[in-house]
Amino acid sequence: MVAALGVAWVLDGLEITIASAVGSVLQDTRTLGLTPVEVGFTATVYLAGEVAGALVFGRMSDRFGRRKLFILTLALYLIANGITAFSPNLAFLLFFRFFAGAGIGGEYAAIHSAIDELIPSRYRGHVDLAVSGTYWLGAMAGTASTYVLLNPDILPVDLGWRLGLLIGPVLGAVIWVLRRHLPESPRWLLTHGRHEEAERATAGIEEAVRRRGGPLPPVDRSRAMEFRPRGAPPYRVILRVLLRQYPRRSVLGATLMMSQSFLYNAIFFTYVLVLTDFYGVSPHDASRYLFAFAFGNLTGPLLLGRLFDTLGRRVMISSTYLVSGALLAVTAWLFKQGALNATTQTVLWSVIFFVASAAASSGYLTVSELFPLEIRALAIALFFSVAQGFGALGPTVFGALIGDRTNPDPTRLFYGYAFAAAMMVAAGLVALALAVNAERRPLEEVTRPLSTT
Repeated sequence: MVAALGVAWVLDGLEITIASAVGSVLQDTRTLGLTPVEVGFTATVYLAGEVAGALVFGRMSDRFGRRKLFILTLALYLIANGITAFSPNLAFLLFFRFFAGAGIGGEYAAIHSAIDELIPSRYRGHVDLAVSGTYWLGAMAGTASTYVLLNPDILPVDLGWRLGLLIGPVLGAVIWVLRRHLPESPRWLLTHGRHEEAERATAGIEEAVRRRGGPLPPVDRSRAMEFRPRGAPPYRVILRVLLRQYPRRSVLGATLMMSQSFLYNAIFFTYVLVLTDFYGVSPHDASRYLFAFAFGNLTGPLLLGRLFDTLGRRVMISSTYLVSGALLAVTAWLFKQGALNATTQTVLWSVIFFVASAAASSGYLTVSELFPLEIRALAIALFFSVAQGFGALGPTVFGALIGDRTNPDPTRLFYGYAFAAAMMVAAGLVALALAVNAERRPLEEVTRPLSTT
């Protein structure tokens, strides 16, 4: 189940990395002959598709079910991105890149809802963080593939980039077969009046557990709840829940998601510029440094994730944000002083994002488990969309701070790093004050469903 659902993050990391790598190839007259502005616009369209897909499919996931949507969104991505590989011109490319992004954006809302509603509470934090962290596994795979596919000595220029865009759909097609056998969330079924299906799904899960691990202890009847099925609530109820019933949780979710999005977009989309302009690394060699950067991001949630279920949410969320912000501030000062080279800069980035990756993943965990079941997918979509919009400022701001590439000024970039560090520290303080101790607790105990009487 984790493999079948978590592949969405791998696909997104793969897509972003390959799309970034093929940008220079698409400017070649032997391919589509795009301008730099048009190449950048393709990335913007993809991100816009992610936001639109998250909002549309997040609402549909709450209304029509997790299973239908995580099958539909993956199918949309497979078809749209597969067709994109055959783009004859810019307009064709933009149209299908938008829908490929929409499929991935919808994935985030559907899969995090399904994972949190199906994973046992004592493992929920660890699994959720590990799934989010696999974005960087996709980034590493994308980087490795572009070394071969974009090498003109191996493949023709106009063929390699098209094959690169087909890697994701091929992987997704394999996973799509697995997803067809996953159950619907019994929690979602219950709140939509389909209690017999919920019983069958739960009985199937319990039987599988018994075969592997022996008898299950009986459930304490004092924890029973009575439901009055009501389906997906209208938008006025959603706004009331977010702004009046749980305003502190809304502030917490927005702060965590916005700060990590700004940090990641600022660093990830400008790291090549920093290596080339300040350390004289060639653009081709710069991509090799991504492996160390991605490795730190991948291992952070895997190794630190278990602590979110043992030490607790408040301790780990606040500490990961505070520590990563402090480390970034120290690294920024060393950068300004000229005390770093390309290798030490990359090592420090890897250490920072070992911690920051766990912090960023905990933002998705927070907005997924702190809101009622009936609006869970849409809540994820809303906070994801706000974070993406705010985070999109990062590359623009840092690109402007780098300024004249013939005479780059580290002091200007230092202020940008300091601002991003301050945002992470502020988010850590907010988490220290507002985070909910949701570790090892059933979702219904953390947040009562709206359908309970």
